[in-house]
Amino acid sequence: MHYYSFHVGDYIHDTAHLNNDEDLAFRRLLDLYYTQEKPIPNKTQEVARRIRMGKNIVAVQTVLQEFFIYNEEHDFWFHKRCDETIAAYQAKVERNREVGKLGGRPKSNPMETQVVSKQNPNQKPVTSNQTDTYICPPNGELDLTPIKKLPECDHKAVIELYHQNLPTMRRVEVWNETRAGYLRQRWREVASELAQEKAIEAVNVLNWWADFFQSVGKSRFLTGRVNGKDGRAFVADLEWLIKPSNFAKIVEGKYHGNH
Repeated sequence: MHYYSFHVGDYIHDTAHLNNDEDLAFRRLLDLYYTQEKPIPNKTQEVARRIRMGKNIVAVQTVLQEFFIYNEEHDFWFHKRCDETIAAYQAKVERNREVGKLGGRPKSNPMETQVVSKQNPNQKPVTSNQTDTYICPPNGELDLTPIKKLPECDHKAVIELYHQNLPTMRRVEVWNETRAGYLRQRWREVASELAQEKAIEAVNVLNWWADFFQSVGKSRFLTGRVNGKDGRAFVADLEWLIKPSNFAKIVEGKYHGNH
């Protein structure tokens, strides 16, 4: 891809907590994702070098963990919005290719009428049924269909659902930018998935979170009802639950076994 839409408002809203190195890493990771049209390989040192941030590996890894989702099977980091944009672009390119095989712009109709301007007799005749048949817009920029507007993340409501459904787990006493960033990204992932089926509102996303926390409550491991090898029980908190890799494993049910 040589071009992609950049939603400045959404970006600023979701990245206000990043420092300068993390912000630069995110922008360059997006550029790499779109130009190669595929996910980011799980080779942080190599990726950092490719985006000219070899001395900022920690910043690159931080951004990957917060804004991208790790696919353990294929060992790469993917981003749903990037994938949707790339898929739309590739579909448009394929349509253009098929139209090109048919001859591109339709040939002129010998039966069409032509009108010559009396004010400017040297003007090129304009046909009465002339239409704009250009396939590609100016500068080669594709008019991709915008992604549906998603409801804003309701941090307070999610935290209240966490406390209501998991009263034995650690309470949230501090809500800093790092934790807020984790939740915003998980919220967008959930909302994007729900919005594929129908138009949604914040209440639909909150209902999903209520079910999620109820599912967490059924895990003996996550709720501290299983002792580890050291004889002590692990108890998760909200920040741990919404970190990318942990969140994916919970959704997949990997902490709901018999042990």
